[in-house]
Amino acid sequence: MVGAWRYRLGSVGVVAGVTALAVVVANAPAAQGLATSLPLLSRLPATTMREAALAPAILTTVAVVSLAFLPLFRPKRRRILDAVTLTHRRLLVAAAGLAAVGYFDYTYRLPRTTLLLVTGTLSVALPAWFVSARPRPSGDGDRAVVVGDDPEGVAAILAATELEVVGYVSPPAQFHDGSPVRPSFATDGGVATPLDAGRRALADLPCLGALSDLESVFADYDVDTALLAFARPDREQFFGTLDACDRFGVNAKVHREHAESVLVAGRGGELVDVDLEPWDWQDRMLKRLFDVVFTTVGLVVLLPVIAVIVVAVKLDSEGPVLYSQERTAEFGGTFTVYKFRSMVRDAERETGAVLSAEDDGGVDPRVTRVGAFLRRTHLDEIPQLWSILVGDMSVVGPRPERPELDTDLQEDVGNWRRRWFVKPGLTGLAQIESMSSSEPDRKLQLDIRYIRARSFNSDIKIILRQIWTVGKIIVSE
Repeated sequence: MVGAWRYRLGSVGVVAGVTALAVVVANAPAAQGLATSLPLLSRLPATTMREAALAPAILTTVAVVSLAFLPLFRPKRRRILDAVTLTHRRLLVAAAGLAAVGYFDYTYRLPRTTLLLVTGTLSVALPAWFVSARPRPSGDGDRAVVVGDDPEGVAAILAATELEVVGYVSPPAQFHDGSPVRPSFATDGGVATPLDAGRRALADLPCLGALSDLESVFADYDVDTALLAFARPDREQFFGTLDACDRFGVNAKVHREHAESVLVAGRGGELVDVDLEPWDWQDRMLKRLFDVVFTTVGLVVLLPVIAVIVVAVKLDSEGPVLYSQERTAEFGGTFTVYKFRSMVRDAERETGAVLSAEDDGGVDPRVTRVGAFLRRTHLDEIPQLWSILVGDMSVVGPRPERPELDTDLQEDVGNWRRRWFVKPGLTGLAQIESMSSSEPDRKLQLDIRYIRARSFNSDIKIILRQIWTVGKIIVSE
């Protein structure tokens, strides 16, 4: 199995080297003459760049092609056809970028004939590389490792699987070294507990290490499948394991009866595939960069609006300008969110009411006149840009709820914690579809749909739809 960084560095080197070589070859007079002799290219001029212009042109071309191929530098198991298709798509993006450089009359742009020759060369060489170098296991596809801390889940998985299980990673200490047993798994009156079942199931399996050793385990034991048995799969340990599986091309499976808050594919027998693909660090970096740029520009542009709102809130009623609440963060943590105050001072303490994070209103005597306008237009949420800037939230993601409300919704909608797999957002798919927590089942469906299909492009579409909606509301006011 190819190591993650070995694959990345190798792919970057091959793309850069092959691209530079393609420019040099395409710039040769013989290649130019051969190309322009073809009927389809006969109208193009044979243009050979001089040495002074060739080096900058090579650097420009390598930079553009490398940026276009960033998604393919992510080590991920792909079918041959998928690898070829994705390579050609990214090559088209690179060619369009190089053509745009020429459109702006850049001094070291590629001549049209050279651009066509380079694109044609790369369309053969780069797919061949990414097909041959794509991460894939070298075994027979049947080697598995158990990862997790749920004794009952471990026992169920080992009873259901027919794979060759080579060992387990980071179960609770009481499985293997005689440490004190957690009270929740203790034997009571001689009755067998889930812990006993887990111990018996793992009795003949070696412990291969802790979660910090997971990547080494995948490589050293040529693992094809990770059988996940986490008691709380909405926590970072589970997501980190899933991320390691994704980067090493290892299948992740859970037992259907112990999936609970895991996003799973609705197919298969007792063991089902985890239907959640973590973002690579490149995707996370791009999303975070966008969040920072968006909030910085937004705060600067909205400064006059913020000043007006501050004055209006102070003049309309007594009390602070901002209102703070605790909200649920990624993986079930909490953080403080701020909004412009839209209700009278101490409204919730006086009435004992707890409003949903998505409740925009109706007729409520506690809502001030300015507050009613702020709620209708969502301008009361402008201070949440700060939460995005410091990293507690993202621009797009499931809207964060109050922990108390999350607890109630988890009781009513058993899979509610699935929303915690990603960072909460200022807006999201559920928001642009006007779904609130008063319809938790539908809201959860939309949030899960976003989590499964999230991408930078989908984030941009959601943001544009939200801005359009808010703009229409403000104009109508």
